[in-house]
Amino acid sequence: MILNLSYQKFSPNLFVDIEQFARSSSADIGVVKIVSDILKDVKENADQALIARTLLYDKVELSKSDLQVSLSEMETAANSLLNEQKQAINEAVENVSIFHQQNLPKDWTSKNLHGATIGESYYPIKRVGLYVPGGNVPLVSTVIMTAALAKVAGVSEIAVTTPPNKDGSITPELLAALHILGIKEVYKVGGAQAIGALAYGTETISPVDKIYGPGNAFVNEAKRQVFGIAGIDLLPGPSEVMVIADNTANPAFTAAALIAQAEHGSGKEKIYLIFTNEDSFDLIESEIQEQLHGLSHEQAILEIFNVGFFAVHTNDLNKVAEVANFIAPEHLELQVDRESISFLQKNITTAGALLLGHYSATALGDFVAGPSHVLPTGRSSRFSSGLRIEDFFRRTSIIQYDRQSVERAKSSAMVFSKMERLDGHGNSVAIRLNRTQQDD
Repeated sequence: MILNLSYQKFSPNLFVDIEQFARSSSADIGVVKIVSDILKDVKENADQALIARTLLYDKVELSKSDLQVSLSEMETAANSLLNEQKQAINEAVENVSIFHQQNLPKDWTSKNLHGATIGESYYPIKRVGLYVPGGNVPLVSTVIMTAALAKVAGVSEIAVTTPPNKDGSITPELLAALHILGIKEVYKVGGAQAIGALAYGTETISPVDKIYGPGNAFVNEAKRQVFGIAGIDLLPGPSEVMVIADNTANPAFTAAALIAQAEHGSGKEKIYLIFTNEDSFDLIESEIQEQLHGLSHEQAILEIFNVGFFAVHTNDLNKVAEVANFIAPEHLELQVDRESISFLQKNITTAGALLLGHYSATALGDFVAGPSHVLPTGRSSRFSSGLRIEDFFRRTSIIQYDRQSVERAKSSAMVFSKMERLDGHGNSVAIRLNRTQQDD
């Protein structure tokens, strides 16, 4: 396969092409129907459906007793780690924990205009389910980017599902990371059937309150369909990166950044490039061609560039920001000078993650920097954010009135009662002033 890249110059009509390109990986009607059938099967047939679907899709024959990974398997995997692997995992866990500890929600109270006490209390979600992609690209880092947050939040029950390898095993490094994080409940189930098991429960897997983690189109569609039965974090689909490169960018760095995200393996990754120096495009293309040679996923990456690459040329930073805000990329690398970083950071408001400067590789965010790499894709960064510690909590609002504060509130409350023709509401306020009650 030959690398054949092209680009468009900025024009008002550009945005129609971008939207069509960005939506090309969305779930189609066929995926919706397949997922609906899988979820129905899991709901009705529980473990038997998981076993049958695992054989069908993963070509692995399991029994009910095989579905859950044993603690001895996890211990063996942890003991098999090389020292440098253990150190890397521990380093990533520490950085992720440090980052998310900064955002732990805090209970608070205050007084409103009536003198009543108002506030919020936060509680860790009791039981969560984490989906970790496996197969050809076992995402060990996704274990850390989800489970470490749940641990920092104080979640008491954490269930993990991940598809088995062809021999029925789970990749040892992935199991070892789970063991290091103290996760004991791990199941050899992948795809939409795993999401169904977490939402509905089976004989082996107890249902969870909320489901987290990235996945393919089938996993995302399953999360969409079970929402309401269980909570979901977001719908992170195939990986995306945008690189904005000016005349200070090193073409080798730019090419490497684009290649790195193209190798995730779903076949539907989106790779965006905005560049200000028209002469740099050929240099970047040449670097891509050169760096591809010898990579283990060379052919898959090449295919992504030929079907999932979109490049725009403009030397106007205002237009650069306009295009970036419209695309709302999952990852955005600013390979530009310091003055331009300052401008773009202020004016681009829809990126899932901003990576500032020539040395801030997206892969550092994927693996070890600290923020979770579970990020919105498919232009959903326009209205949602990446996974945060707050997503592992639920919030309860607090209201406490006494007789004096009810007196102050009565007039307005009675007006609302009349406007909305809900006289029972008004009475529930007035009766508290007409009858006496001993305070606790």
